[in-house]
This record gives sequence, structure tokens and C-alpha cells, in this order.
Amino acid sequence: MISNEINSYIESLIPKREEALSKIESYAKEHNVPIMELVGIETMLQLLRLFQPQAILEIGTAIGYSAIRMAKTLPNSRIITIEREQERYEKALENIQNEKLDKQIKVLFGDALELEEQVKELAPFDCIFIDAAKGQYSRFFQLYSQYLSQNGVVFSDNVLFRGLVAKDNLEEKRYQGIVSKLKQYNSELMTNEEYDTLILPIGDGIAISRKR
Repeated sequence: MISNEINSYIESLIPKREEALSKIESYAKEHNVPIMELVGIETMLQLLRLFQPQAILEIGTAIGYSAIRMAKTLPNSRIITIEREQERYEKALENIQNEKLDKQIKVLFGDALELEEQVKELAPFDCIFIDAAKGQYSRFFQLYSQYLSQNGVVFSDNVLFRGLVAKDNLEEKRYQGIVSKLKQYNSELMTNEEYDTLILPIGDGIAISRKR
């Protein structure tokens, strides 16, 4: 992963976001809501500009920050996003409506592992963005990758998990389960013959899996 100094330097070069986005960023920081790190999301948005997906499925809405960023970057796309926590779901709806993006972004409430039937009706998707419960990444991928269009791409955030996946002997016991599952997930991605995958050591680690 890039050093804190390099990361801070890159962040300093990124143009300031509009006030509404800055307020969401501040809210997330104040209320400990996990949103994608700045360099990470700017990297993903640049890749989305290149891929130009028309339909995106996001697993893990949180308060709508990344969905809003994607919608603003790709104004002709439609975004389906899933959130299971009531308070975050309601805040996401508020943020999306404030940005007048509710016609472009549809938020589904519930556990992504239980909403396949609803999502299936809205498929196919040119891009899937996984950024929810880290221990469930493999299940999310297995469940929803079948609804990815030909040459579609899957972005998975946090796959390096603070660099802990690179450690052989993890002292932080509370993270052992998550790290073990992320290691398994990363291995599954890299050996999946139906996808070409690259893991970028940016932000908290982003895996980019392009369907062959």
C-alpha cells in the first residue's frame, strides 16, 4: 500500500469536492460511517469513465456517498444500491434526494444476500461494486456475478484491509476472521478463470475483476 505521505500528497492534488459532497464526507467522519477513501474512490471513478457502464449494482450503500459520486460521474447510468441498516438507508435516501438523483439511483433496503429476486428483475449490470460486510464478499460475488453483462467489471473495496492480509501471524485477534475470509476471496478472484483480476494497493485496496 502507498505510504501515508504519498497518499496525503495525492489527496492534496485532488480538486475540492462541491459543498454537498464535502458535507457528506464530514458527516461520515463525525458519525463513523465507513465511506470509500478519497484516493480510492477517485481511482474507481476514473476507471468508470473509461468503462462507461450503463447499469451499476452497488452492494453497500452506507449513506449514499459512492452512489452519488458514481451518478455524478456517469449521468447517463442507472445505479441500484443495497443497504441493510435502517438509519444509513434513510440517510442515503435523504442525501440522494437532496442531490436530485433519486430518478437515477434506486436504493433497496435489506440484506443483499436476501434480495436476489428483486435485483434479478433489474439486471443485467455492466458493473458491480462490492463494499459491504467484508466476511461476505465471496457470497456476494457468487450470488450477483451471474447478473454481470459480457465484459462487465466487478470492483471490490477494502480487499487489503489496512494491509493486514499481508501478515502471516496476525496479532489482532478480532480481525482474524475477516482477514482470513478476505485472503480467501482475493485468492478466489485471482484464480477465477472467467475473470482477469488486478489488485491495486490504493486506499484500502481495490480489486478490479473484468469478465472475459
